[in-house]
Amino acid sequence: MGLLDGLKRDKPEEEKSPLSEDSTSDGIDVENAEVVVREPAPTVVDQSDKKQIKSYKDKAPVRHVVGQTKIAAIINQKGGVGKSTTAINLSAALGEMGKQVLLVDLDPQGNSSSGLGIEKANLENCIYDVLLNDVPLEDVIIPDVCPGLDVAPATINLAGAEVELVSEMARENRLKDAVGSMRGKYDFIFIDCPPSLGLLTVNALVAADKLLIPIQCEFYALEGVTKLLESMKRVKTRLNPSLDIYGVLLTMFDSRTKLSVEVADEVRGYFGRAVFDTPIPRTVKLSEAPSFGQPITQYEPRGKGSIAYIELAKEVISRG
Repeated sequence: MGLLDGLKRDKPEEEKSPLSEDSTSDGIDVENAEVVVREPAPTVVDQSDKKQIKSYKDKAPVRHVVGQTKIAAIINQKGGVGKSTTAINLSAALGEMGKQVLLVDLDPQGNSSSGLGIEKANLENCIYDVLLNDVPLEDVIIPDVCPGLDVAPATINLAGAEVELVSEMARENRLKDAVGSMRGKYDFIFIDCPPSLGLLTVNALVAADKLLIPIQCEFYALEGVTKLLESMKRVKTRLNPSLDIYGVLLTMFDSRTKLSVEVADEVRGYFGRAVFDTPIPRTVKLSEAPSFGQPITQYEPRGKGSIAYIELAKEVISRG
C-alpha cells in the first residue's frame, strides 16, 4: 500500500457543501442556476393590545352621582405646545380618580384619538359627522377607552369641516348643541382644539364654559396669546357670555434651564393666579406614551410626567 493510498483512507469524509445537489441555499436553485423567488410567510399581527371599539350603549355603569358638568376647551393656536398631551393625560388622570370624563377630539390630526390607541381607520363616524351630518354625539362616543374616560374621536375627514361649515346655518353652535346633550352624564368634558382660530376653534369657544391654555416654557411663549384672548373676548361678547379662563398650564418645563424659569415667571406675571401651580415637565416618556396608545398614567405610572398630571388633576378638581 502506497503512501498516497494511506492518506486517502485516513482523510475524513468531506462535509457536503451547502450548495451541493442535495440542498439549496435560501432563495437559490443551484441545480438550475437561477434565483428562486419565494413568498415570505404571512406576518401574524397580534391584535390583543388594540382597543376594541365599543358603542356607547356598552358603556360601563357610572357608580357615582354626576354633578354639574364642566366643559373646558384646551386651546392655543400655536402648535406643539402640549394640547393633545394634556387632553389625553389630564382626562386619564381624572378618570382614574373616579371622575367621568369625555374627551372630544376636535383636531383634524386626531392625535388625542390615536394617542389613546383608537384605530381611526376602523371608525364608521367621527366628530365630523356630528358637526355636519347631524349624527348624535352618543353614536360617535367610544366608551371606557381608559377607566372613566370616553372619547369622541376625530379623523382626517374633519379637515374639510372648516370650509363646509361656512355655508351651514348656526355654524358656530354645532358643537355646543351636540355637547350640551351630554351635560349631567360626565363630570368633565374636554375639547382638544386644533392649532388655529378657525371655525372649529370658534365652535369649541362657544361650546365651552372655560378655557385651559397650555403654554410652552420656551422663547416666544406668549406670542399669539394676545390674539387668542381677543378671540375669546369677541366670542364672550357675542356668542358665549359665560366663557372665561379656567387655567393656564406651563408645559415642557425644565427647571434646570434659566429660560424655562424666566418664561414661567413671565407667564405668572401676565396671568397671575390663573396659572396652575403644577408645571408639566419635559420628559421623553410623555413623548413615547402616545405611540403605545396609552396615557402616561398607564405607560409610566411612577414617572415625573404621570405625577405631574395627577397633581394637575387634583388642582382641576379643587378649582371646581
